[in-house]
Amino acid sequence: MRLVTFNLMHGRSLRDGQVDPARLRAAVAELDADVLGMQEVDRDQPRSGRADLAALAATALGEKAAHRFEPAVIGTPGEVFRTVTAADAGVGEPHYGVALATRWPVRSWQVTRLPAARMRSPVYLSGPSSRLILIDDEPRVLLAAVVDGPLGPMTVATTHLSFVPGWNVRQLRQVIRALRTLPSPRLLLGDLNIPGRMAAVVSGWRMLAQLPTYPSPAPRVQFDHVLLDPRGGGRLPAVRAVETPAVTVSDHRPLVVEL
Repeated sequence: MRLVTFNLMHGRSLRDGQVDPARLRAAVAELDADVLGMQEVDRDQPRSGRADLAALAATALGEKAAHRFEPAVIGTPGEVFRTVTAADAGVGEPHYGVALATRWPVRSWQVTRLPAARMRSPVYLSGPSSRLILIDDEPRVLLAAVVDGPLGPMTVATTHLSFVPGWNVRQLRQVIRALRTLPSPRLLLGDLNIPGRMAAVVSGWRMLAQLPTYPSPAPRVQFDHVLLDPRGGGRLPAVRAVETPAVTVSDHRPLVVEL
């Protein structure tokens, strides 16, 4: 089984600053994922041609692939946005969040909302005009699926945690509590904005990969993780290979774990 987490950076390429749906599909197809956790995913955003990036990515996994996009905000992060609520569908408006796609049958989905930090924080913007700016944090979301994997029912999930130090630690602990209500084995695939082994220390879960993923041209730090809950995780096979292939989109490299 191949597990992949990939921060899409709304499908934009660092090479030319463009969002090309065909380029995104090709990049995802090369990953050949059985489970793909995606972060920084747009739907109906002008900056990405109003495309449904989660649906585009899912088509690259095959006709039978199931997927779900879960917005964290309506609007555009760093500009104008509001928190998604059950009473606010935001039909026809730009959305931004996370997505999960899988080739395995999905039994159920679960969504957990993660509040934003109440402070502004510096963020480094990659690209031709790289710079450090102060922006407001946005709310985050955890998307989990109970699937029929090769060895039976299991939980796979994705999230994109806050860039605010300390607040992302608090969010990760909330994520772990939510996932432990779902069937084991449990896997979390996401951009946690927590570097290296600190993610394992905070969560108590096992890192299945230790490779830098950011920035994509020459990765120096690992923000992207595939974590396994040690409770019930012994049912899964051992890790066979780990890689962070260079692709044509995003300022993050995808993290691929093959079991």
